[in-house]
Order: sequence, then C-alpha cells, then structure tokens
Amino acid sequence: MDFTFTEEQQAAAEAARAVFSGVVPDGVPSPALVPGAVAEDIDRPLWAGLASSDLLSLTLLPEHGGAGLDLVALCLVLRESAKVLARVPLLETCAVAMALQRYGDPGLAAELLPRIGRGELVLTAGSNGRSGHDPAELAVKARRKAMTGTTGKDVVPGRAAAPADAAVGWVLDGMQSAVPWGQAADWIAIPAHTDEGRAVVALVRPAQDGVTLAEQVSTSGERFAEVRLESVRIDDRALIDGAGAWEWLRAILTTGTCALALGLGEAVLAMTSQYTGKREQFGFPVATFQSVAVQAADRYIDLRAMEVTLWQAAWRISTGADGALPAEGDIAVAKIWASDGIRRVVQTAQHLHGGFGADTDYPLHRFHAWAKQIELSLGPAAAHEEALGNLLATHLLD
Repeated sequence: MDFTFTEEQQAAAEAARAVFSGVVPDGVPSPALVPGAVAEDIDRPLWAGLASSDLLSLTLLPEHGGAGLDLVALCLVLRESAKVLARVPLLETCAVAMALQRYGDPGLAAELLPRIGRGELVLTAGSNGRSGHDPAELAVKARRKAMTGTTGKDVVPGRAAAPADAAVGWVLDGMQSAVPWGQAADWIAIPAHTDEGRAVVALVRPAQDGVTLAEQVSTSGERFAEVRLESVRIDDRALIDGAGAWEWLRAILTTGTCALALGLGEAVLAMTSQYTGKREQFGFPVATFQSVAVQAADRYIDLRAMEVTLWQAAWRISTGADGALPAEGDIAVAKIWASDGIRRVVQTAQHLHGGFGADTDYPLHRFHAWAKQIELSLGPAAAHEEALGNLLATHLLD
C-alpha cells in the first residue's frame, strides 16, 4: 500500500490551505460566553471562497462540473479546515453529494450536483438518530404510498382507479437529532428504514410540509437542529435506496470526521509547541523540561497513529480494495484512534498551557470545545473496539 498522495490530491490540499489561511478561529463569539449558538448562520464568505476555488466540486465527476477526485482528497481538505475551526458544512455537503452521485437518481443528480459545486446549495445529514446511541436509520420510517399531484387526496390502491396525475412516492415519519447547521441547509439527508427493513436515505427540504426544526446547540457552540418529520412526502427521485447507500454515506461521514480530528489535533499540538517554547520557568523554556517533552512526544505519536489509520480507512473506501477484514474494520480502527487521540491531545495541551488554556481571549478553549464535539460525534472508543472485535470474530484471519 502506497500512502504517497497524487499531484491532484496535493494540489487540493494546497488550494485548501490558501482558502483557509484568512480564517481566524475567533471570528465569532466564544461558546463559553454566549448562552446559545455563537452565530445564526454558517460562514457564508468562506463558503463562497470554497466554491470559487472549486473545493466544493472536488469529488464530483467532470460531467457535473467537478474534478473527479476521491475521499482521500476530501480528507486532505477537511484536515486543513479543522486547523482553523472552519464553520462550514463541508464534510456533510460533500458526503451527501457523493452519495447522490453514486447511488441517487441520475436526473436529480444532474439537477443538483452542479449547483452544489458552485456553492448555490448547502447540504447536511442526520446521522445521530434520536440519541446518538442507536442506529440512525431506525429513527425514521419510510413508507411507500400512492399520492396525487393535483387533487390533494391520497390514492388508496384497490379502492378506486388512480387519477392520471397519481404517482407513488414515500412518506417519512420520525426524527433525527443533532443535525449540523440544519437551519442553514437547502437539503437534509435523512437515513430511514422501510417496511422490509432496508436502510435508505431520504432527501428533504427544511421548508417542506411536515418538517419541523427544533433549536439545538452543539458543544462547540454551533447551531444544530432536531429534525422532526410528520407525514413528510417525497417522490421516488428524492429517495436514495441503492443497496449499501446509507452504509457508504455513513462511512464517508465517519472517515471525514476522523480527518477533522486529525487537523484539529495537529493545530493544537503546534499551538502547544509554540507556547511551551516561549514560556519560561527557572530561566528556561518549559519545552526543555523532560516531563513536558515526554507528554508532547506522546501526543505526537497519537497524531501519527490517527493519521495512518485515517488514510488506511479512506484508501479502502476510495478503492474498494480487499483486505483481511471488511473496510468497516479499518474505519473502526480509525475511529478508535481519533476518538481517544483527540481527547488526549487537547487535555495535554490544556495541562501544558496551565490556566492560560482556559482564557477566553486565547483560542485554545475553542479548540477544546470543538474537539469534545468531534469526540462525541465519533462515540466512545470502547464501542468501536467492540465492533472491531465482532468483525474479528466473524472473519478468520490467515
């Protein structure tokens, strides 16, 4: 396996660094100082900058106006975004667009994907279910139902002939909690299950009938939404029901979150290195003290482990390459390192900064809050270790 990045992937990372170079983490009020969300909307100027740099169309096929790159390239961009706490649903928009492109209705894909690449549409995804503990697709039910286009009455099969304008679509009921920037999205991808137990992904618009958004605030202070669905109707085009579509989208979202953890951790370790190199005790920089150096070295090892497991997972998903375990095993390993690693990195940073790390005029506390949100999104490492153990139990290794 070769982890050398291609020229196109390196160019994407360089373009991302250029776009994010002008972003400052404290561009909005501190989450420690406001009772609600730090802002009502995403960073729209940054969103426009990502679109003009062709980073929103990075993983779209050329026929949709994109560069046709893979998940590895997207993770490189996400890594850079996390270093400045970029307040944009880059991961969610790109992941849903990739799922629509791979599994969705070709007509709807041709209609939406070019607009997504140009930054005209914002997408997000619900992946937490009701509580974040149970499978997200079980929180919403998708039922097939005949409906009319103009009479406004349901068509009941077997009772009467359907009008000429009747069509069979889907009705959604349930809820998804903690949907990132749901209020700013034009489309929300909602995992659901059918009567047959199949996992599907429904694309809904926040403004359509039956959709209600309740205000939630993330640990990082960002505006999230609890999306409630009551008899929400969508047509066949808006339901992504290809075999494995939700599992693939979930894998993209999870791996992208690991990329965010890596970028954030690297920024925090660099911040800690700069601080301990300048802070003096007994006439010497604290970075020269053995106990400080050892702790920083341990966190560097955490980051390198997070990095290699991230690229392994992204590479397996992008190439579909075979392995001793399914790709889910590589994703579980990446989640284990990202969830535990990002927590250890920020805790050590706070320790080595002393009380200065909690100063709201210094950005470290913001990174700590974002790291905690990422850790909560990934879930506890013990759960991923259990999932990995189950895979090992069912796949004999040579």
